[in-house]
Amino acid sequence: MSTAIDGTGGSQANVDDRGFFGHPRGLSTLFFTEMWERFSYYGMRALLTLYMTSKLADGGLGFDEKYASVIYATYVSSVWYLPLVGGWLADKILGARRAVLIGGIIIACGHYSMAFDSVPTFYTALVLIAFGTGLLKPNISTMVGQLYSPEDKRRDAGFSIFYMGINLGAFISPFVTGFLGQSAWFKNFISSLGLNPAHSWHWGFAAAGVGMTIGVIQYVLGGSRLREAGRKPIRPADQPVGVSRQNLDVITAVLAVVGALLGAAFGYRFDSGFISIPFWTVCGYFVGYLGGSTRLLKGEELMRVLVIFILVLFSIIFWMTYEQAGSSMTLFADRLTRNEIFGWAFPSSWFQSVPAIFVIMLAPVFAFIWQRMGDRQPSSSAKFAFGLFFAGIAFVVITFAASLTGAGRVSPLWLVVVYFIQTVGEMCLSPVGLSTITRLSPARMVGLMMGVWFLSISVGSYIAGRTTQLFEAGTPQVLTRAFGIFAGISLAAALLLALLTPLIKKMTPAPEKA
Repeated sequence: MSTAIDGTGGSQANVDDRGFFGHPRGLSTLFFTEMWERFSYYGMRALLTLYMTSKLADGGLGFDEKYASVIYATYVSSVWYLPLVGGWLADKILGARRAVLIGGIIIACGHYSMAFDSVPTFYTALVLIAFGTGLLKPNISTMVGQLYSPEDKRRDAGFSIFYMGINLGAFISPFVTGFLGQSAWFKNFISSLGLNPAHSWHWGFAAAGVGMTIGVIQYVLGGSRLREAGRKPIRPADQPVGVSRQNLDVITAVLAVVGALLGAAFGYRFDSGFISIPFWTVCGYFVGYLGGSTRLLKGEELMRVLVIFILVLFSIIFWMTYEQAGSSMTLFADRLTRNEIFGWAFPSSWFQSVPAIFVIMLAPVFAFIWQRMGDRQPSSSAKFAFGLFFAGIAFVVITFAASLTGAGRVSPLWLVVVYFIQTVGEMCLSPVGLSTITRLSPARMVGLMMGVWFLSISVGSYIAGRTTQLFEAGTPQVLTRAFGIFAGISLAAALLLALLTPLIKKMTPAPEKA
């Protein structure tokens, strides 16, 4: 699921503050804020693809699968690249605390916009939620780090608790929003009240807004617990606003602008027109900016950055399969899976709770395994290879399941197995990726390299989002071939990375081995 990062090194809290299970009391405020934010995000995401592709008569938007895939891909990719803007705004203007508050309010407004049955409010909602998440997501993680001093031994455990909050919200929300949006019982209930049962989707979306509202309220009420964490940065009187000419790299700026323009032109011409421009503009900008900012690197710094770039490329392949939970896997669950247990039917959106519960179960197991292995544990690149291997195996399973759909809907256990294997892969790659980026990045480029990591998730999410269009035909042959291609790419990438691991180790300056 979503990942917490710590972009700070400072401390604003008293080490004697142990009011929340031995941790600073402010952690409880941030824990529940993030839990409710993830509740709202994953609750809405559980219904989004289904709502877009449902018929108008069933209360949906009636989008065809190809158009829905573009909308979904653009939305989920923006959720991962806009935090780069939100982090900058907090550092330079707002401060993390105010950015989180404003972001939460904007997110809630977005979800409430989804509660209205109209196309304009639908698009408005996606924009609001994306921008609100961009403000809240990076800065709340920053504030968790500021609750502890750099030498505080509770720090890692504090982030582990915070990570559980993320997945707790992601686990609970599809049950709530899926019940309101899809269940026959709730449709019959609102029909008995004289309301249109086809509008049940919007009750689910409104529930996501209520969750974010609860998160904002408790964030405000618990603000005193945060002490000085997230306060607006104080600018020295002699420090000018903006970028000085001495710090302006003209070549990097030009390359970034040219990259953005080329990216926009590419997206418009070769993808889906205007709607694809934002994603491709960001990608082009980053390619140009990275080319300019890294062009003068030499020696050890260059080797570190090259290793990061290699791992990031493989990361994209992982996320393009894992993030299909909200796109192709959602439609597979809804259209091709028997959504019942022992004769009891359940909403197809409930499947999206499965990865979160597996993360909650497996995260402490993998933390124990890596700690127990100590110096004998695999290198970071080897762990990435394991992650890609499990991603590939998961798609081998879904490929086989797709081949069986010609005879009718398949057992729900197929998706449960797929999500379990994917989560094992996530445990090998996601936390390891964050740790590797922060460890290998040159000190003056940590923020930029973290942005590259988030961009890899954004690119992978965009590709994953576009897979909804596979259901435009939706035949067993089309799905089997497509899922098989994803399986083959992931397994080939795992093998290639395993072969490259000795070279990557040599490229990584001692004593830190990737």
